[in-house]
Amino acid sequence: MELKLLLRGALAGGVGGLLAFVFARIFAEPQIQQAIDYEEGRGAAQEALDRAAGIPIPAAESEVFSRTVQANIGIGTGLVVFGIAMGLLATVIYMICLGRVGAVRPRVLALLVAGGAFVGLFLVPWLKYPANPPAVGDDDTISTRGGLYLAMVLASLVLLGAAVWLGQRLAARFGNWNAALLAGGAYVVAVGIVMLLLPTIAEMPEPLRDPSGRIVYEGFPADVLAFFRLYSVGAQLIMWGTFGLVFGPLAERALAPARAAARDAVPA
Repeated sequence: MELKLLLRGALAGGVGGLLAFVFARIFAEPQIQQAIDYEEGRGAAQEALDRAAGIPIPAAESEVFSRTVQANIGIGTGLVVFGIAMGLLATVIYMICLGRVGAVRPRVLALLVAGGAFVGLFLVPWLKYPANPPAVGDDDTISTRGGLYLAMVLASLVLLGAAVWLGQRLAARFGNWNAALLAGGAYVVAVGIVMLLLPTIAEMPEPLRDPSGRIVYEGFPADVLAFFRLYSVGAQLIMWGTFGLVFGPLAERALAPARAAARDAVPA
């Protein structure tokens, strides 16, 4: 049974990753290209300033993969593989929750798990450390930013699990709806505290200036950054929404024999 659910979860996650790629290719990729164009233009302007100041210009690095390969095969493969991995993770969470969260239908539970994974794994960490396109962020702080983002993800998941546990404990006293509201409120407060404790990273490129202070290249376009971040949320929403909608019926069909056997085993 577990293997059947895992295979179905991987399939649902792969479909979600594929649809997320289609969305990202249409909407996010143009923003990425604009960011790359900005980075190249700013780099050329910086080289001109360095050359005028007598600073040696390092040799340009050759691309291992072309932009066409990166924008299609690279991102597509990455999102599908990521979707499969997240589908497997969500399926494990689904199997843990199965039978432990009350009389919830398999389809409904799949949607709840997908929604919780979207919030806990992506949206909450994104609110603290949103995605950035190329040219935004210092290469020297990549490891620091990655570590802080991972810490935010782990904190969000732990607190989300604690909120589910709290909701189950409060349900008998306050009812399911009120218990869910109280647990959700506790999660929001706890996540807010974690966000305040973790450092904020702001690396938006400022305008490039020459030694006299004159602007020789503009700062990073705010609209490109905003649209890129918006589309990153859209891609994740599509991936997790697809997982919930696809995995739910598949899981219900896989669980039907076991549920029927359990009903038959109950004495009349």
